[in-house]
Amino acid sequence: MGQEKRHAGRDGVTRASWVRRKVSSGSVSSPARRVLAIVPARGGSKGIPRKNLQLLAGRPLVTHAVDTALAASRVSRVLCSTDDPEIADVARAAGAEVPFLRPTELAQDHSEDWAVFKHALDWLLHNDAWQPDLIVNLRPTSPLRTPSHVDRAVQLLLETGADSVKAVCLARQHPHKMWLRRPDGRIEPFLKTAFRLARGPDVPRAQLEDVYWQNGVVDVTRREVILEQGVMIGPRVAGLVVQPEDSIDIDTPLDLALAELLYSRRMARA
Repeated sequence: MGQEKRHAGRDGVTRASWVRRKVSSGSVSSPARRVLAIVPARGGSKGIPRKNLQLLAGRPLVTHAVDTALAASRVSRVLCSTDDPEIADVARAAGAEVPFLRPTELAQDHSEDWAVFKHALDWLLHNDAWQPDLIVNLRPTSPLRTPSHVDRAVQLLLETGADSVKAVCLARQHPHKMWLRRPDGRIEPFLKTAFRLARGPDVPRAQLEDVYWQNGVVDVTRREVILEQGVMIGPRVAGLVVQPEDSIDIDTPLDLALAELLYSRRMARA
């Protein structure tokens, strides 16, 4: 299905309209779960100006996210939520639906995902009479994700009966060895478990339980978690373990340079 989505434009039909026809006709794999992928891409950013339009391998980050969503076989529709007309144009060109511009108050540095996603779900219900069963969060800042990550996350949610799925990878740093710094310059253990207090900070890593970092590669959640519980991630969460090299989160120019290197290596192996 991913290949069909990618090449639908050859017949003069945009990929987004092709996906909408598949959904409305009921021809998405049955019994179909209506899976909406949302690419949240506001225009502002602090670490890198116009971050979501920065290029990786010659394509904007928002385009990478849309391409991955369209190629995922379990995704029914792909929508970009943005406040920025230029990002909207780029996302449409990539094949995403961009039926609205996000209100400015939902595109601030302090804006949280929940309000953004609720706004999109409310818009689709009131203007399109359509509701998804599952919602996938695909941040443009994780451009090394693959369609397989998305499909596996959806499958994991369905297999486990979880409320939500978060992608994680093994943490490079362990909280056992982390400290809090006080105003007077002293430091104290971040963890105050009995094990930490008894053994101190310098325990061999092999003796510590594995800890995982949420990497932003993909989140999946049920519609009712967002609309009824008022949160993005429900209480029952399954973890999709992703390799660290697929887990780059673009926040600084260094992150972008590292992503470029890893992407080039991936393409060389393909």
